[in-house]
Amino acid sequence: MRIEATGSIQVFDETIEYEVRRSDDATQPRIDVDIHGVVVVLPTGSDVDPHGLVEENSRWLLKKWRVFQGHRNRAPSRSFEEGEVFPYRGEDLQLAIDDVEQSHVEPGAFVLASNAVDGTSVRSELEALYRREARSLFQSRIDYFAAEMAVEPGKLELRNQRTRWASCSPQKTLSFNWRLVMAPDDVIDYVVVHELAHLREKNHTRNFWSIVGNHVPDYESHVDWLTENSSRLIFTEDDL
Repeated sequence: MRIEATGSIQVFDETIEYEVRRSDDATQPRIDVDIHGVVVVLPTGSDVDPHGLVEENSRWLLKKWRVFQGHRNRAPSRSFEEGEVFPYRGEDLQLAIDDVEQSHVEPGAFVLASNAVDGTSVRSELEALYRREARSLFQSRIDYFAAEMAVEPGKLELRNQRTRWASCSPQKTLSFNWRLVMAPDDVIDYVVVHELAHLREKNHTRNFWSIVGNHVPDYESHVDWLTENSSRLIFTEDDL
């Protein structure tokens, strides 16, 4: 998505800033609110007034914005030193650096290869390990649920998405924020099913949620988990 403009709105005693972005993948205007901020997403060619859309949804926006402001205030500060704790698939793992051939995950720990760390940094090598594990896990869950749902997704992409955990393009490409691998497995499964459901229903209609519910009956609890735990899935302060 490309940034087209910025703006702000006064809602009671709060000033909320937002970005306006155009997307070739969007099928209808929407407002994304998360720990990173507020983004108005407009389909390419749409003539919808973004500020008018924000004003029409100002009360809802304020409520969501305040929730995520609370998450920002609880964002963890990472030291990227041995013994630091990082989340992985819903569990907290300690960071270790050792003379091993390749960085890997083992029960209770992220083990980084000392030679790799010396060549880059702890932060870079840990992110590379996260990404490698995320790609493997996401692909396996995509394959599993695609067969169950009788859909044929395109390629998998890992991204530094700032406003969404995942997306599905018209070309069937599934894009995931690699940080999602920090969440519990059942939450990851929900996001995978959510994006695969878009291969059968583009918009969030009643039929769309029925498809999701058929494969993840308790999906609402996973939606709530993502809303309530966004601060736990922050890698560095640069994510804010």
